[in-house]
Amino acid sequence: MRSLGSVQQKMPCVFTTDIKEEKSRKRDGQSYQVVATETLNSIAVDADVESALATEKVDGTCCYVSLLRGEPCLWARLDRKPNKQAEKRFKRHQQVHRSGKGFYWTVDQDFKPVPESWIPAHGVQRENERLVPDENGHIPGWVPVQSDSKQYCWHSSVVDYELGAALLLTPTSHNNSSACSAPCGLQVELQLTAVPLTELLEHTLELIGTNVNGNPYGLGCKKRPVHCLVSHGSIPLVLPPPLNLQNLRSWFQSGPEGRVEGIVWHCRDGTLLKLHRHHLGLRWPDGDTLLGSRSVCVHMDQDDHNHDLFSSLSKLNGRRFERLQDLNFDT
Repeated sequence: MRSLGSVQQKMPCVFTTDIKEEKSRKRDGQSYQVVATETLNSIAVDADVESALATEKVDGTCCYVSLLRGEPCLWARLDRKPNKQAEKRFKRHQQVHRSGKGFYWTVDQDFKPVPESWIPAHGVQRENERLVPDENGHIPGWVPVQSDSKQYCWHSSVVDYELGAALLLTPTSHNNSSACSAPCGLQVELQLTAVPLTELLEHTLELIGTNVNGNPYGLGCKKRPVHCLVSHGSIPLVLPPPLNLQNLRSWFQSGPEGRVEGIVWHCRDGTLLKLHRHHLGLRWPDGDTLLGSRSVCVHMDQDDHNHDLFSSLSKLNGRRFERLQDLNFDT
């Protein structure tokens, strides 16, 4: 699997898509839904998706680890977006064409300003040295997360720049102690630990937790919020369903292993393809999630942290929780 050091402007759906005349469940203000058809996307066929690694699509906010003034730094996703006047023009275009294709942007005039530290994501196209917005009218990019950041306080809670580490949730191995009785999708045990930022350089990750996207995984609470990072592509699906639309719809609805936001296929040639529950007209979240139901062990062997969340987790070193959503500090 290749390193994910960039945000793609658009990760294609594994199936071809069509437009449904209903209000989008995913994007506010969008008067139509993008739905999957029965036909595999030609991009998926060419990339041999049948032999690809299927991983869980994690619901959070995208982050990036890269150097800032020579030191590893966590960067928060910040898309450059159009101003009100340009947004109105763009929405009128979408209403007529059911797509953002063909809309003409004047980036210097149509887009809101961004901080001086903002950088465009790798893969953003350029024409005559000017950045080209994606089909949603955004220019994906990043801003560095400072340790005292108020706007990105939940991002800063998962990095300790003095230690040079980040809180990472990652799978360890099959849970042999309960493999006989647990559904196959729950056999992957998780580990929450601090890893050097240098090991994450040029990778993208997902920030999840109490105050991110409605907290579908049940992490922490308002009084004691918990956040962490998950590397993209790091959580494989144990027994992914066949690439058939009806099989996939049944898989998402019938068992615990289907309680995910979606699937991302990592093809051998580096192509990434996705399928979101919204492509099938299914709700998200819909009850307990697969990730929130997996067991987790805390490995924080250093207890000299000045960082609040790192320090609190160090007191749980060696503790195992039957479900990620059960992780708490009331010991």
